[in-house]
Amino acid sequence: MRFLIIEDDSDTARYICNGLEEHGHTVAWCNDAVVGLNRAANEAWDLIILDRMLPQNADGLSIITALRETGKTIPILILSALSSLDDRVQGLRGGGDDYLCKPFSFAELLARCEALLRRAGIQDESHELRVADLRLDLRTRRAIRANQSIELQPREFRLLEYLVRHQGQVVTRTMLLEGVWDYHFDPQTNVIDVQISRLRNKIDKNFLPALLHTVRGVGYMIAVND
Repeated sequence: MRFLIIEDDSDTARYICNGLEEHGHTVAWCNDAVVGLNRAANEAWDLIILDRMLPQNADGLSIITALRETGKTIPILILSALSSLDDRVQGLRGGGDDYLCKPFSFAELLARCEALLRRAGIQDESHELRVADLRLDLRTRRAIRANQSIELQPREFRLLEYLVRHQGQVVTRTMLLEGVWDYHFDPQTNVIDVQISRLRNKIDKNFLPALLHTVRGVGYMIAVND
């Protein structure tokens, strides 16, 4: 499933993103209303998690109003520190499909998201990713190649998942820094090279064909080459 998080608090956003990704979902995060509305309106999402109090005094409800006016019916879960009865009623009458007050537990957030997806008739059938004889179970976070279990550290699994989701495409170092390490800058380290080397040893050593390829000067690719 594809989730869009519109939340200005980085700690809260990271907490939600990490939890959803651990459950096999694809997550994007925006920290302001303008970018959030643009991505919500112009990209395909299965569910939006929306804070109400955004920078520059923007109310998340304005995003809902704008989306609903364009006919967008995507499920929206409002997540807010505004917790009074009036706030909750205003949020639901403003177009939100559910309202969860902060502080919150991730288990309840996930359960409410799953309920919204069921209500919208959206089925989550993407529990497994495959490329050749390599399988990734997104629920158990296990990798299996040629029926052999491969032990991966959490970061290694996240790196492999990102590459497999983009199989057949060149993945640049910038894409990996943002998508796997949540870095929006170049840390000027060899962290990617080290992790790629470890991953290659685990998924390709003693197996054929090789799946993880280096695209010199550009990045990496997961693919079955002829």
